[in-house]
Amino acid sequence: MDTLDSMRVFRAVAELTSFAAAGRRLELSPAMVSKHVMNLEQRLGTRLLNRTSRHVSLTETGALYFEQSRQMLDALEEVESAITKARVVPRGTLRISAPIWVANPMFVTMLADYRALYPEVSFEMDLSGRIVNMVEEGLDLALRASGSPGDQLIARPLAIVPFYLVAAPAYLDKAGYPQRVSDLAQHAVLWYSLAPLDTQWAGSDANRSETVTVKPVVRSANETLLHFSALQGMGLAMLPIWMIEDDLRSSRLVRVLGDQGRRDVTLYGVYPSRKYLSPKVRTFLDFLLDDSRLKTAFEV
Repeated sequence: MDTLDSMRVFRAVAELTSFAAAGRRLELSPAMVSKHVMNLEQRLGTRLLNRTSRHVSLTETGALYFEQSRQMLDALEEVESAITKARVVPRGTLRISAPIWVANPMFVTMLADYRALYPEVSFEMDLSGRIVNMVEEGLDLALRASGSPGDQLIARPLAIVPFYLVAAPAYLDKAGYPQRVSDLAQHAVLWYSLAPLDTQWAGSDANRSETVTVKPVVRSANETLLHFSALQGMGLAMLPIWMIEDDLRSSRLVRVLGDQGRRDVTLYGVYPSRKYLSPKVRTFLDFLLDDSRLKTAFEV
């Protein structure tokens, strides 16, 4: 029994958590799928899968083998595609880490449109807002809004996302409208916890900046919490347009300090530094880059 074929079968079982589903994908009987997995386990001398009558899960060793073999098979399929000019169909689970604020109708519509093109790809989304180790956690792709996504990773710029300093009218009626950047030091702010409290802001002169120390009344790495806090009139918040577009249009939130209260942040598609991209990652990145919604939907 060919070991490479058995690795492909094991990958399908691990991704679908089902012998029957893997068999349907690969046009094999469940018995043949089981034989391929047992062939690998005998070759490696260890159990890769926990099996019950209703559930299949990876053992600790199986999880390690799955991640390493998945990368190898993805790279092999990409090489074969380049040499033969054949079309490799993207399939499997695309594991993505992204900011919390990508959970919006526009981005979800883009996910649905991608799956309409590639129905054999499913998504596993980590929107925890934490900094992840992509290699250790087996992530395929990270969407990161950053000035510098890191030297150890490959990053493709996807779009510019404007962040605006905003507040609820009720807060501004009570606390007053900031007239200049230095006024921010006297206001209640709702602050992203990974951002420094001593922050540079664009000055009235485009060639200079001002540093202001803010005093948060709420500090969190969860932008949804900061968003809801701003809607409740608790203070000023710097939030991405993807999250607040409807609030600005309805005047539930209003912009503060004009262009001085705007920051443009690049959204990158980031992936581990390896030579070959799997078809699912490559096609998803190309899809995002080609989709005009990512670049034009949020100009205000």
